[in-house]
Amino acid sequence: MALVHYDDGLTMREARAIYFEVNRFGADGGYGDAWVDFKLGPLPVPFPNTQGRVRAVRYHDLHHVLTGYDTNTIGEFEISAWELGAGCKDFVAAWQLNLGGLFAGLLSAPRRTVRAFLRGRRSESLYGRPFEELLGRTVGDLRREMRVDAPFPSPTALDVLWLALASLAGLVVGAVGFALALVVAPIGLVNLALRRRLA
Repeated sequence: MALVHYDDGLTMREARAIYFEVNRFGADGGYGDAWVDFKLGPLPVPFPNTQGRVRAVRYHDLHHVLTGYDTNTIGEFEISAWELGAGCKDFVAAWQLNLGGLFAGLLSAPRRTVRAFLRGRRSESLYGRPFEELLGRTVGDLRREMRVDAPFPSPTALDVLWLALASLAGLVVGAVGFALALVVAPIGLVNLALRRRLA
């Protein structure tokens, strides 16, 4: 899938609609689905689409549009790192998912993941802002306001400390998440077999 650039003149509502379509997320982005799939390699591992996840993923999707990070595996690791750097406020699901993503990114694409984290440290996330108001704003206005393309100075000691702390927390969250994925992997195998049979 080709990486999409969202024009600065689009409203966030328009850009999000394109994002949903390009990624085949459905008209509502899958927010109303009872279950969502986490891809463990080629294996879809289903997990409940909780209210906390939906609350966070609405902003997460807007961050994809604004930052330009892809929705492939490495892109998700990058945006996890970016969101941690920019701050997730009181969005517990975002902290949990992003810490695991950061750790996986450090293992699989360390340079890109660290760069995304440091870029986030120079930016500001949308978490906690009135959501419906954001949809009426333009992509360009929010990119400038959030400083997503701010100059990239050398990391400070505080940046390195935050990255180290987030990495340690990510190790714990990632280990727990991997253990849970192994437990539910058989459900994913059955789910995949059923989908293939119905296709």
